[in-house]
Amino acid sequence: MAEPLIRFERVRLDYQGRNVLDELSLDIAEGEFVCLVGPSGCGKTTLLRLLAGLVAADAGQVLLRGQPVRKPTPEVAVVFQDYGRALLPWRTAAGNVSLALEAAGVPRVQREARIAALLAKVGLGCHAGKYPMQLSGGMQQRLQIARCLAQQPKVLLMDEPFGALDALTRQSLQDEALALVRETGATVLFVTHDLEEALYLGHRVVALQANPGRVAAEVEVRLPWPRAQLSTREHPEFLALRHRLYGLVQAH
Repeated sequence: MAEPLIRFERVRLDYQGRNVLDELSLDIAEGEFVCLVGPSGCGKTTLLRLLAGLVAADAGQVLLRGQPVRKPTPEVAVVFQDYGRALLPWRTAAGNVSLALEAAGVPRVQREARIAALLAKVGLGCHAGKYPMQLSGGMQQRLQIARCLAQQPKVLLMDEPFGALDALTRQSLQDEALALVRETGATVLFVTHDLEEALYLGHRVVALQANPGRVAAEVEVRLPWPRAQLSTREHPEFLALRHRLYGLVQAH
């Protein structure tokens, strides 16, 4: 078998005297869309922070392409739930996307065309000159995703990115996220509390248990691609997986 793109190897992390993660091991293949579910406090966001290089494990290893993750890298981009705080309010939509290009050292003369293409890709082509406060919540989240894509990441970490949005906007962005992942080939680690969202998006759903956080169960999702909001959610396999996943989460 091919070496996994991402490997959490017997990871332990303590915070303020509390054992947040313990002996947690998980492999993620290149191009895989893996969803993390579990109760609050089980370490889902902590896993993202470890992989992003924002915190270090107390024991074990976090590996990317076989190399230990010790600091942030442009290969890994994070989409946060709180898009309002993630965006710079004094910069326009174009200016927010430009931030990632500036950090990467892209020459000014090349930025305009790349920014326009990225905004168009997320449906914001006509809103380049608007500030975040002039955009709806769904549009702000699209903008944050565009800024992440500007890094051309190999790994996209998404921390409940649609949790604060209304149902219709959330479903629309789920489909857009799947389309962008297919187009870019990115590997995704996606945190959610919504079991149906996890099954709809993922190739695999990993359920964590708390106190301390560790892998409780893994569920392969073999639903047909491409996914569709109505037909996929009404598919007998989807309903069976939902019942199975709910039982696993409740048991832990």
